[in-house]
Amino acid sequence: MHQGIIAMLGIIAVLVIRDMAKTVLSERKEKNLTEIYDKHPQKEQMERYAESFQKLANTFYNMPFRKEQLTGAETEEIFSNLRKGICARCSRTESCWNLCYHLTYRQGCELLEALEDGEQEKILAAFGDWTEHCVNGARFLEELRQQFFLARQNLLWNNRLIENRLAVAEQLNEVAHIMQMAAEDIYSIAGVPSDLEGQARKLLKKLHVVVKKMWMLEKPEDRKKVFVTLRVRGGQCVTVGEVARKLSEVYDTRLVPARENRNVLNSEYTTVLFTEDTNYRVLYGAARITREKETVSGDSYACCGGDGQLVMCLSDGMGSGLAANRESEAVVELLEEFISSGFSKETAAKMINSALVLQRSDGMFSTVDVCSLDLYTGVCNFLKAGAAATFIRRDQWVETIRSTSMAAGLVQQLDFETAVRKLYDGDYLIMVTDGVLDALPAAREEETMKDILLNIHCPSPREFGRAVLEKVLSYCGYRARDDMTVLVAGIWKKG
Repeated sequence: MHQGIIAMLGIIAVLVIRDMAKTVLSERKEKNLTEIYDKHPQKEQMERYAESFQKLANTFYNMPFRKEQLTGAETEEIFSNLRKGICARCSRTESCWNLCYHLTYRQGCELLEALEDGEQEKILAAFGDWTEHCVNGARFLEELRQQFFLARQNLLWNNRLIENRLAVAEQLNEVAHIMQMAAEDIYSIAGVPSDLEGQARKLLKKLHVVVKKMWMLEKPEDRKKVFVTLRVRGGQCVTVGEVARKLSEVYDTRLVPARENRNVLNSEYTTVLFTEDTNYRVLYGAARITREKETVSGDSYACCGGDGQLVMCLSDGMGSGLAANRESEAVVELLEEFISSGFSKETAAKMINSALVLQRSDGMFSTVDVCSLDLYTGVCNFLKAGAAATFIRRDQWVETIRSTSMAAGLVQQLDFETAVRKLYDGDYLIMVTDGVLDALPAAREEETMKDILLNIHCPSPREFGRAVLEKVLSYCGYRARDDMTVLVAGIWKKG
């Protein structure tokens, strides 16, 4: 009897020790995994690559910047060429450039400055002072013009090269930033805690789903993401939505499959990403009209989503017609491509601006208007470059987000204007191009637009946009003197 009790106690002790050992080993394993990912050689290698790109970008940044005027050395070279040319054949060269050097040089600089300013009155005044002591005044002025325009052309070409260099530096800087973020994201993935993984396997087994591996990406500033490699057995048909509902029970969080995943699982292993469901849903719509006598609009827009974000892009190309359409469409397509790939809107906008600067020989520039809405928090980030005002309608008042910055593609180091606003259930976000506001009464464009928005009560964003455009056209006699685009998004909280 006593031996049986002792044996039972011994078995219980062994089982307890086994469970404790499994727990300790599991914790150590998770800790070791974290340490391995933090000091992973591939992560360190990618970080070194990023650092190299950053150093290369800094090298370009530290080179000389663009110049707006000729330097003292360039001015000296112009006068030296004139002394060796037209002045060398003049009988008064000794008097002008030796005995009266300071007076000659000062008046010559005044004449050169007048040519740089380009004002005819200043040029005539400076030329009058010069001809008081120069016997070859007219010929000297003509030679000076030629030397100046040659130096000015060289200055413009050098500035163009500097802008291209800065564009490359900006690209390298953004590549370094992207590589750094990629290294952090890739190696922040860790194994799922054993207890949660065990629960998930049991629940999914009831659906005839076999789980091969589970990973989790959970950063303090980010939402939960779960990667599961799985398949179905026995010729069953299981949707990823059913799997998401089971995983939601395990994690006590509403999980949904990422949109790029397949909808139905089969007998082959596949890896599916599940993320936390958003708190808001958004519908959007657009209304547009082309300029009179044009068949193609110079405005382009796109709406893309992913990772709990909805991004709306609107671009107005220079002018109208096919050429403007190509410009704005290129901007929007690049923005959509970058943002859909996971880049931030700031990074995307900077890289696009650099690309536009590099090919600006065709005079290409476009406005950039981006609204990025976080569907978890309702916080909306605005980024504008040369874009028209954006409006937020909430209940019985309208807020305006303005921009005074230049369009993309004009200068390399473009300061994008940014703003942040919190949107709430039932709010409408209205983006427009310049043609819309320009059709409204002068000096009262924004006030008139606010009145229009407050008097529209269409729940559908598409109908809302059409109503806005219809009302705007009534102010200009239903004649579109420029391309007009109205992009509307409505936000509602999920039940």
